[in-house]
Amino acid sequence: MAKSNKADRRREEFVRLQIEARGVRNPLVLTSMRRVPRELFVPENIRENAYSDSPLPIGVGQTISQPYIVAFMVEALALQGGERVLEIGTGSGYAAAVLAEIAGEVFTVERIGQLAERAAVNLQAAGYNNVHVRHADGTQGWADYAPFDAILVSAGGPDIPKSLLRQLKIGARMVIPVGSDPRAQELICVTRLDEDEFDREDIADVRFVPLIGKEGWESPEGEWETKSPRVVQTRPAVSVSTTGLIAKSSETFVSVDEAELDPLLRRIGDARVVLIGESTHGTSEFYRTRARITERLIAEKGFSFVAIEADWPDAARVDNYVRDRHIARAPWTAFARFPTWMWRNEETRQFIEWLRGFNAAREPEKRAAFYGLDLYSLYGSIKSVTHYLESVDPELAAVARHRYGCLSPWEADPAAYGRAVLSDEYRACEGDVARMLVDILERQQAYTQQDGEPFFDAAQNARLVANAERYYRKMYFGSRASWNLRDSHMFETLQHILEHQGETSKGVIWAHNSHVGDASATEMAWRGEHNIGQLCRQQFGRQSYHIGFGTNDGTVAAAAAWDSPMQIMAVRPAHPQSYERMFHLTNAYGFILPLQQKKQENVRERLSKPRLQRAIGVVYRPESELASHYFEANLPQQFDEYIWIDRTSAITPFKTAQLEGVPDTYPFGL
Repeated sequence: MAKSNKADRRREEFVRLQIEARGVRNPLVLTSMRRVPRELFVPENIRENAYSDSPLPIGVGQTISQPYIVAFMVEALALQGGERVLEIGTGSGYAAAVLAEIAGEVFTVERIGQLAERAAVNLQAAGYNNVHVRHADGTQGWADYAPFDAILVSAGGPDIPKSLLRQLKIGARMVIPVGSDPRAQELICVTRLDEDEFDREDIADVRFVPLIGKEGWESPEGEWETKSPRVVQTRPAVSVSTTGLIAKSSETFVSVDEAELDPLLRRIGDARVVLIGESTHGTSEFYRTRARITERLIAEKGFSFVAIEADWPDAARVDNYVRDRHIARAPWTAFARFPTWMWRNEETRQFIEWLRGFNAAREPEKRAAFYGLDLYSLYGSIKSVTHYLESVDPELAAVARHRYGCLSPWEADPAAYGRAVLSDEYRACEGDVARMLVDILERQQAYTQQDGEPFFDAAQNARLVANAERYYRKMYFGSRASWNLRDSHMFETLQHILEHQGETSKGVIWAHNSHVGDASATEMAWRGEHNIGQLCRQQFGRQSYHIGFGTNDGTVAAAAAWDSPMQIMAVRPAHPQSYERMFHLTNAYGFILPLQQKKQENVRERLSKPRLQRAIGVVYRPESELASHYFEANLPQQFDEYIWIDRTSAITPFKTAQLEGVPDTYPFGL
């Protein structure tokens, strides 16, 4: 009994920390995960790992799925209880057991006979008498018991098997991984609307073993790469000549303030957009170096604006400050949304003060602007639109309040809006926000007679609301669709800024490496993802210039989980198989490495073999760094320049209390 209680406590803690904390909210799913003894579905020799959130080998080249993925997929089925469910890919029987806790009957099909027999034994031993196991081709389903209220497929196919579509009840859902590349699939949710009509929604990027069968992959599974394509070696070979070539080809410096930027500015030439990245969201040296480059671009090359990975209304408050525009201050604190430290820090403050001082000596129309590119500010943008309309068109302002009111129940938790719409508990607000944007744009000529700047701000906020509504409908499942929507919004915002500022305008973009580097040169492309860097390359060609950053170790400002408090965390030394490790071996404090110059062909060729590259966002999980923060990339195709700083330190965040006594115009405070 004591042993059982210990397993129960481990399972309870696991569900709380790894399932519920990561966004699974359906109480039926959470209860089911708490009840199913996963240890009974894994081989005895690895049962101590039963409650690690990872797939585990079960023999015959197969794995028991990661528990979070099981919960995630079952939640997507939107089961109410008592249904007849079909599962394809029984494995050890664990997912079937989770389904059996909710459904009335579960019919599960396994292609490998040995696994089917073992799963039946496991399920019986665990007391699940409402699960029926069959050894057969899963792509053909189980027609004798069709139609089904839900279908869960735990293997990735090149397309959705037609047999499974025919066995789905009208109004029912199927969750299945689909992708033309066996290394990566998109998890999709298919809803049968009518006899021959189906709705499909992308909900997550996943990697599953291949779905083998008549309507799946026909090749023997041994020919497919069923695991991550990364080749992670314990002690990979590093060419000494390559590190020497990097050192010889780069422009070294011994401190951020002493880095020589003249050669870099010459290489940037007449580019219209310069995208400057960072490999973390909390490193002081990245912020300071990026600011130094930007100051030179504005002062010497006539760049007319900076656009950052931040919300439009918050950046507009800073813009009013740096351009000394006499506009009533917004009634909120700028950059108060998590992660507050990303822009509320001393390094950003110093750049903003420099920009305000630089602009002070210039005519108002020639002052450099400051914009936000992101789309998280759904409700801040709604307030900005209605506030603007109240001053120019009170009747339309009333219409805006009514239309945007559709979204008001979700102000405290916008992600809950997507969950409610997905579960059919609430209607989507897409039509209302789209009509609002159209109405505002149709009145452009009338609204801009006095001053086009406020209209531009309001129109961009209305665009943001429309895109953010779509984003929150997509992001609940974290799919590539939500990532692509976000970066497409950033790119479209950049285009609108350039158009608004005129043909001669030039801009600097501040965002993470994962946004500003060309996504087509990374494993993001395998998942069907693009980013603002790739879109700029496609649109502007060599008129866009991309600069990445990297570090080996030091400290970083980050959180252990989303919405958790900021910590100053130690950055682990770079992985032996990464670009960062190679740069560390040059023994340089820092350097700027050109990647596109003709004389750099040798180093470019040496670096063109894809390697691991680290990306730390606002969340840092050093205990699972390889899985959480590394991806494959081809660095020379990703960036035009790479700036290396071997050991770095965390940014210096400030609290609102520190702002007491500063002028009322200061952008961060109230």
